[in-house]
Amino acid sequence: MHIVALIMAGGKGTRFGGDTEKPMAKFMGKPLIKRVIEATKESKKITGIYVAVTAYSPKTAQEAAKASVKVIETNGQGYHADVQQAIQEANLTGPVLIISADLPLLNGEFLDEIIEEYKESGKPALTVMIPEEAFREYGLSAVSLYEHEGKMYAVSGINIIDGQRILEEQEQEVITSKRPEAVFTANSLKDLESAKNYLLRTKRGSKQNKD
Repeated sequence: MHIVALIMAGGKGTRFGGDTEKPMAKFMGKPLIKRVIEATKESKKITGIYVAVTAYSPKTAQEAAKASVKVIETNGQGYHADVQQAIQEANLTGPVLIISADLPLLNGEFLDEIIEEYKESGKPALTVMIPEEAFREYGLSAVSLYEHEGKMYAVSGINIIDGQRILEEQEQEVITSKRPEAVFTANSLKDLESAKNYLLRTKRGSKQNKD
């Protein structure tokens, strides 16, 4: 299966202070956009990488260009409108993996697992949802919860859609995940600190287990 990644990176970053663009917020020394691009490059199943930016994220566009990925500037009319515009302008007619640029713990292995689940589902679309309790387990606060089959979930910022049917409503496979790669989202400096503490804690634990 040929699948391309579309990283949505047009955020203003108002919660990060100053004029910091959200995708350029630093996580352990690297801008978020760089970490997400690296995760897509680690994937064994992704065949192309696009980054959608807006007029609000010129530094992000420069960082993406340095990473040798294709950059598309959208109008900044909202997430869904920008997704549609980017897919149409890039003429993406196959499966498109859409990823938010604010997932600091993302990696290629996790993305490949999502792509494999999409392939096995046989449906044109897939969305990854986070159960409300997953946030409590990691000591995080959930935002923008939605009800699905009697339980509360948050969107993860990871979806796959059929680019050829971008203007249509697509039947989708809904999968849930408590994996930190999907749960940790950087909406503020506090969120970045929580992700850093988790990563350092688990690395220390892994090292201790080896000793």
